[in-house]
Amino acid sequence: MRPFKSLLPQRTLPYARAFWLTRWRLTALYASTMGVILTASAVGFYLAMAQAHRREIDHRLETVANTLHDSLEPSLGQPGQLNPVVFQLLPNLCIPTADCTDSPERHVLGLMQQQGYYLRLLNGSGDVVAIAGVPPDQVNYPTATGLYTLHRADGATYRQMSLPLKNAAGDLWGYLQVGSLLETLDQHLSWVRWALWIGLPLALGLVGGASWWVAGFAIRPAYRAYRQIQQFTADAAHELRTPLAAIRVSAESVGRTEPISPAEAQEVLQVVNRQNQRLTTLVNDLLILSRLEQADDRSVPTQVYLPDLVKDIEEEFSALALAKDIRLTTAYSEAKNMTVRGHEAELYRLLLNVVSNALEYTSKGGRVTIRVVAHDRTALIAVEDTGIGIALQDQAKIFDRFYRVNPDRSRHTGGSGLGLAIALAIAQAHGGDIQVNSEVGKGSCFTIKLPRLLSVNF
Repeated sequence: MRPFKSLLPQRTLPYARAFWLTRWRLTALYASTMGVILTASAVGFYLAMAQAHRREIDHRLETVANTLHDSLEPSLGQPGQLNPVVFQLLPNLCIPTADCTDSPERHVLGLMQQQGYYLRLLNGSGDVVAIAGVPPDQVNYPTATGLYTLHRADGATYRQMSLPLKNAAGDLWGYLQVGSLLETLDQHLSWVRWALWIGLPLALGLVGGASWWVAGFAIRPAYRAYRQIQQFTADAAHELRTPLAAIRVSAESVGRTEPISPAEAQEVLQVVNRQNQRLTTLVNDLLILSRLEQADDRSVPTQVYLPDLVKDIEEEFSALALAKDIRLTTAYSEAKNMTVRGHEAELYRLLLNVVSNALEYTSKGGRVTIRVVAHDRTALIAVEDTGIGIALQDQAKIFDRFYRVNPDRSRHTGGSGLGLAIALAIAQAHGGDIQVNSEVGKGSCFTIKLPRLLSVNF
């Protein structure tokens, strides 16, 4: 498949600029849409990850704080004073007035051994009674209960859980505070932010490149359709110009000749009538193609018995075949059901075009055979001739509009170059197809395939 750039003409052409502008707009639309989606996804991922880590830390702090709270309260005596039992429960507690540098490294539920975690016991006035780990340096210690965030002077952030402690008498003993330094989390989130800042522009760049390719791929069918319309318009104008030019020349010749004899007038009228008939045929063929492309503008399909249709075609062309000394024969399959669902007039036109094409290019003494065969769920109509044949390089083009293998001969016979294009359009409109098998000098075989009805309602 050729790249999209090779399908476009030079950018200086107005329609080419329109397609390039459309491609840029599609690229901008795709890229901006994907950019918004990627940015929203990245921000959502970052917020969700940060929230998940904070929830994990909060859950851990709550679990440890509640476990310590339930273990300490039965061992507490006078408010603000520590019993020896407390030191047995928490061996690594340190009183602020004591030197705790030589304390054995033990753990409190495995938490204080982790870097950044701490424990702090306060009395009812908020003064420090004992600590474990490295709590933040503060002059005033908050005694509010629950989870909250602390900020150190150097910007470090802590997450802390605070619970009130009561002694056996139910009096307020003080407060238990368990906290964690969020430095590791902040570093991790900072790394993620940098990764997103670097990765997101790169991803957007890749999206922009992919959007440019996708826009080209998406606009390619539209450009091809535009080129086909442009070619069709040029071909139709060329076909219309020839008879119009003949009519104009005839009219001008009459205007310059004074007086004109009845014989000359009759000759001019015959030319005008012949060219008018050619124009009428061309316009009708174009209208048929247009109607076939508009599925809503067609009549209700009916059941069509193909052998009867072929017999009508045989009767219509029998005189022409006899005049050209061509043997026209038909053959039918023994299958009982050779009925298709479709529009009888269109199917008749399909066969008419294919058979007339076979008769046109078959020389005197040749043979044209129409065979109707049933194959599984398909009805096949094969039109075989012993004509001049079609070269292999032309077989893929003969169904194109206005294409002629031999333009001079086709125009001499009055052909518009739309016969096989109409035949293929009718076959495809009925869910079928046409295939050609030909060899130069030996003849051609056009096979029409149509879906066959397996049950017929009479």
